[in-house]
Amino acid sequence: METHVCVAVWAVTMAMVVASIMWAYRWSHPRANGRLPPGSFGLPLLGETLQFFAPNPTCDVSPFVKERLNRYGSIFKTSVVGRPVVVTADPELNYYVFQQEGKLFESWYPHTFTEIFGRDNVGSLHGFMYKYLKSLVLRLYGQENLRAVLLAETDRACSSSLASWAAQPSVELKDSISAMIFDLTAKKLISYEPSKSSENLRKNFVAFIRGLISFPVDIPGTAYHECMKGRRNAMKVLKKMMRERMADPARQCEDFFDVLIEELRREKPVMTEAIALDLMFVLLFASFETTSLTLTLGVRLLAENPIVLDALTEEHEAIVRGREGCDAGLTWAEYKSMTFTSQVTLEIARLANIVPGIFRKALRDIEFKGYTIPAGWGVMVCPPAVHLNPEIYEDPLAFNPWRWQDKVEITGGTKHFMAFGGGLRFCVGTDLSKVVMATFIHHLVTKYRWKTVKGGNIVRTPGLSFPDGFHVQLFPKN
Repeated sequence: METHVCVAVWAVTMAMVVASIMWAYRWSHPRANGRLPPGSFGLPLLGETLQFFAPNPTCDVSPFVKERLNRYGSIFKTSVVGRPVVVTADPELNYYVFQQEGKLFESWYPHTFTEIFGRDNVGSLHGFMYKYLKSLVLRLYGQENLRAVLLAETDRACSSSLASWAAQPSVELKDSISAMIFDLTAKKLISYEPSKSSENLRKNFVAFIRGLISFPVDIPGTAYHECMKGRRNAMKVLKKMMRERMADPARQCEDFFDVLIEELRREKPVMTEAIALDLMFVLLFASFETTSLTLTLGVRLLAENPIVLDALTEEHEAIVRGREGCDAGLTWAEYKSMTFTSQVTLEIARLANIVPGIFRKALRDIEFKGYTIPAGWGVMVCPPAVHLNPEIYEDPLAFNPWRWQDKVEITGGTKHFMAFGGGLRFCVGTDLSKVVMATFIHHLVTKYRWKTVKGGNIVRTPGLSFPDGFHVQLFPKN
């Protein structure tokens, strides 16, 4: 009897082992109607997620991508957070992916990103709904409103903020710039004024940001858990605000949230309340975080490159000298005349690489350069691998704004530059970001000198962060 039991246990165990081996083999060797790109899926389920999120203290391409580019070439396969993904550093494939939006590819992000940004976030919407929401957002962030309203408000915010910081022994630049831009944009989006509100809304977004690009383990103490907690708290504020405004039909349209409320009150509204809330959440986040990171790195780069700083200062002091009054605010004509500043901001954006990957999903089997991207697979366009490619940019890690001299103005994503995305989903906040950066630089270089007090080191995980901050002291020039 015992012998029969042992044989049965042995048989079951062997069957389980064989089944596990077969399952693991199928995981690492998926079927495809063609030749898959080279690469490895790593461990079953976990894939290469740990390697993808490993910290990297450099502006260079992440070791995860760089090692695989050297081993497999500019197109390779991997698995991140449970999904097969084709990573592309190939400029031709990147451009093709962007141009075929809605035809062969659609916007897609891993499940964890959807949980973070909301199931109805604008990145997960397609076709008419996406175009409809984009047209609404451009009412606020389009060039017409930038010229008429936002430039002057940005000018005042930069001037007053820098003056306030100069009165302090030192400031942590990333957090200070974040606060300045958040207060500016949140006022336009939801009429939020921190001095008059009982809710510290930005604190929730800071918690959200810390875990945004982190390993997705939702247990107390992890960055991802704090991220989800920050989202829930921010959404509570937005939901309460929506209820109050929906219950007040006499309210006048004062901000962008009111624009969405008006759309929801239509007889047959195009969007749902969930879509409106997720849109507000994404706009509040995107409007300040990426620009503040880019500007912080920009200030560090200027401090390290005095020749660039001198040329930049010369351009802005010439603008000041050309004014009739010393107290005159920045004009649209002055902003558009900042030729070298435009080159500087492009170079900062190229090196900052705030977005480590832009995700799409193949809608059907795609053949490209002899490889097959199976239907349903994710595609990660990798901007850093293009922006730091020595075959495209000479000495790519060097801060050299003159490399953009005499280049055609970039108004959308190109094969060799995609800091603001590309195709139909080219970032609607690009023009606002450029205005904020140019205006901040204008006041900084014409009115102040600065020195680094401490910090300034960067880490990518794979998003950019300053783990020990970047503390500077400002000194008025006059």
